Amino acid sequence: MNSGDSYDGSPVAALRRIAFLLERGRADTYKVQAYRRAAAAILPLPAEEVAARAAAGSLTDLAGIGASTARVIGDAVAGRMPERLADAERQYGVLEVAGGEGLRADLRGDLHSHSDWSDGGSPIEEMAMTAMELGHDYLVLTDHSPRLKVARGLSAERLARQLDVVDAVNSHLAALPGEFRLLKGIEVDILDDGGLDQSEEMLGRLEVRVASVHSKLAMDPAPMTRRMIAAIQNPRMNVLGHCTGRLVTGNRGTRAQSRFDARAVFEACAEHGVAVEINSRPERRDPPSDLLALARDTGCLFSIDSDAHAPGQLDFLAYGCERAEAAGIEPDRIVNTWPVERLLEWAAR
Repeated sequence: MNSGDSYDGSPVAALRRIAFLLERGRADTYKVQAYRRAAAAILPLPAEEVAARAAAGSLTDLAGIGASTARVIGDAVAGRMPERLADAERQYGVLEVAGGEGLRADLRGDLHSHSDWSDGGSPIEEMAMTAMELGHDYLVLTDHSPRLKVARGLSAERLARQLDVVDAVNSHLAALPGEFRLLKGIEVDILDDGGLDQSEEMLGRLEVRVASVHSKLAMDPAPMTRRMIAAIQNPRMNVLGHCTGRLVTGNRGTRAQSRFDARAVFEACAEHGVAVEINSRPERRDPPSDLLALARDTGCLFSIDSDAHAPGQLDFLAYGCERAEAAGIEPDRIVNTWPVERLLEWAAR
């Protein structure tokens, strides 16, 4: 796809696609938001007005539109491929994976995603709409819990307000074609003693709960093992998120994996029906391949999750599917291949 080629989409679609691709490439949030703001600025305007402003060179008079986004709009209105869109497609348009396509087609949804209520970059409704456009049947919204202040974790009061927003989003989506549902969830911090960082009342109001270690990742193996097993034994817990906490690449640098008795942890997951997350973020690839094989052989369930912090990261799922297929994990052991009714029955056990 080259600049100068014809383009038959809307300028809003062009701006949203650029934002999506930049997010997939993990670009700085401020760069992405410029395109989302411009899309929001012209969305309510009649097409004729947008075209007239493009012809008159007055698009930048609108709040939220700068010179670069005005060029994208002008090209799209004229039926030309915007240069910025062509560049983004060349850089990020294809996810390079070696397998897993069949498993990716089996996935019904994603159990781990973040919005701008915590450390994500986009509103809840944008995350939901993008998940629907990607063909998901469901997306679980899992913003952080209160202890993770650096990620603007949600207090019980904020989480309660968020659940009302989820209801409103689902009411809106019900009027659209398809059966997509945004599910109520959390990525709850596993505390030092294995407790879960949210009130029992609020955990009970949620549909899916991912629990992850975010602090004291270098804890000695014995207490870390006790900590993780205590959380797994909590009947509210559904998914063990990014179990080692490692970082293997990316702009946050690298981080060694936590040390714990992986066999004991995975045996607890298998016993209590907790799924081990295959975290699809390229900088995590968690669990490592040896632990993924151990969890497979221990009889664990799995959840292939994007851990998306922006709409353009929701299709990171392809990376997790590549790893799951290479590990020989059967699709029916992956809980997000299940229809939503079976998923919710399992999560509410």
